[in-house]
Amino acid sequence: MISVLQQIDAEEGFYNGKTCVRLFGVTEVCIPDHNKGRIQLTTAAQAGHSVLLHVTDFLHYLYIAAPVGFDQSHTQQFAQFLETKVSSGRSGESVIANVKIVMKENLYGFQNNQKSPYLMISVTDPKHIGRVRSILAKGEANYKGMWRGLEGSMMTFDNVQFIMRFMVDTKIGGMSWVELPKDKYRFIQPGPNGSRQGTAQIEASCHYRDMIALSAEGEYSKMAPLRIMSFDIECAGRKGIFPDAKIDPVIQIATAVTRYGDKQPFIRNVFCLNTCASVVNTQILEFGKEDDMLYKWTKFLQEVDPDVLIGYNTSNFDFPYLLERARQLKVKDFPYWTRLSNLKSEAKDTSFSSKQLGTRESKYTNTNGRIQLDLLQLLQRDYHLRSYTLNSVCAHFLGEQKEDVPHTIITELFNGTPESRRRLAVYCLKDAILPQRLMDKLMCLVNYTEMARVTGVPFNHLLSKGQQIKFMSQLFRKAGEQHLVVPDLKNEGGEGEAYEGATVIEPTRGYYSVPIATLDFSSLYPSIMQAHNLCYTTLIRKDLADKWGLVKDVDYSITPNGDIFIKASKRKGLLPMIFEDLLGARKRAKDVRPTLPQ
Repeated sequence: MISVLQQIDAEEGFYNGKTCVRLFGVTEVCIPDHNKGRIQLTTAAQAGHSVLLHVTDFLHYLYIAAPVGFDQSHTQQFAQFLETKVSSGRSGESVIANVKIVMKENLYGFQNNQKSPYLMISVTDPKHIGRVRSILAKGEANYKGMWRGLEGSMMTFDNVQFIMRFMVDTKIGGMSWVELPKDKYRFIQPGPNGSRQGTAQIEASCHYRDMIALSAEGEYSKMAPLRIMSFDIECAGRKGIFPDAKIDPVIQIATAVTRYGDKQPFIRNVFCLNTCASVVNTQILEFGKEDDMLYKWTKFLQEVDPDVLIGYNTSNFDFPYLLERARQLKVKDFPYWTRLSNLKSEAKDTSFSSKQLGTRESKYTNTNGRIQLDLLQLLQRDYHLRSYTLNSVCAHFLGEQKEDVPHTIITELFNGTPESRRRLAVYCLKDAILPQRLMDKLMCLVNYTEMARVTGVPFNHLLSKGQQIKFMSQLFRKAGEQHLVVPDLKNEGGEGEAYEGATVIEPTRGYYSVPIATLDFSSLYPSIMQAHNLCYTTLIRKDLADKWGLVKDVDYSITPNGDIFIKASKRKGLLPMIFEDLLGARKRAKDVRPTLPQ
């Protein structure tokens, strides 16, 4: 029985001929009946099993405002009409699943607390949603001219990516726990007669309505016993030339595997090309051929089945280098680091861009079902340091430095004796262990887990995307609770207004002979928005305020810019409610500081 699992990743998948959501997760304890013939590691490794859960029958959808006179008798005919528009000239595959009338409020602008009819248009496959949105945006679906005054487009609402739509509607947060009631899921058996798609220790399927999202509070604020694998590679480069995977061999790969919450790794090993003298408390695996070493390392990764892969500059160096080197050597079955049986890991160029951090070019290697934490990228994102070398970072945060092996003598040590290669192995192993120690010291996994839970965003999105997705996730969640629909304003305003930062008042410079009082406001902008109930949902035009008989200073207030906002006594704003939740979560996080290994 699965009972509960902590989900760590979510993605779009395919099961029994239909699109589904793949949830990857970890159980709290081991389930021996379903682990026979699987990995044979220590007891520590067995505490908690990896799970691949196929969640079925969730349909993607969007909204449009219903026209005057549109009632339930029109829904089926409109669905058929829209089907002909969307699938015109295409295959016989059905696109529109159903159309329903629902009562909602537009998030943008105060509606006097009155709901209006909207059409909820669901599609059979998420891939169709863009086509449906485009047809509506172009005004090509004006059924019997019922949308009077339509001038070229229909505004669509709740335009959000499929996985985010699923997580919002099922109330599942990133890194949160999910319960599967007994008899509400089906195990998928391994072997030739099974239909397993993944390499997780447990694979199952369930209907999305049968899952129970557990709030990350109390008992379920805990973490599963995640297996964390930290690694580092060493290459024998040519003098004065940066290593090239097409030419220079990988000579050592060090790994340290730790269970979350433990102070020490339960596996420490170094895969070595050529012979190597022993290292205390470390398994040395010697290989005569590089391709054999790479193959065995991949098999080791698959056997450990880590939930989290970490290292230092793994995204831009270690992962791409290993993949390219294995390609050059034609290593069989090497790039299978994901939890999907037939899906290879590939290193691709990617560009991350946000208003806060600017644009950064890097590489990304997919490890579907496993969390990735590149400590270098994380530190560059969250800390302003003079130097980001592993040596400097460890000196700054840990008060210690790496082993003293200049990169210029790595090849010389490799070409020397088993003792010289031992020195290199110790150096490589420490470079594998230090990222784990940094992660524990800076509470990286804890902090990003709590951020994923509070914002509802999948863990991997926090590092691969900017700030906006975190806000939009909370906005859609809170809007759903309030029966609000979020308009796609891009259809009406092009790119919209440019981003504008905070106003900074220049200080009056000079010499002051008396002490100067300074004021430090906690969460200044959220506090102002909460105090004055400033929100999309409380903004109102003057003519509507007069029409509805609203009284100034009683029902609404006017800002210095002349904008009018409804007071909380009339309707509490969505943004103030989100800020209350965030500030409350921050206070709780400060009050409860978990003890982690140092």
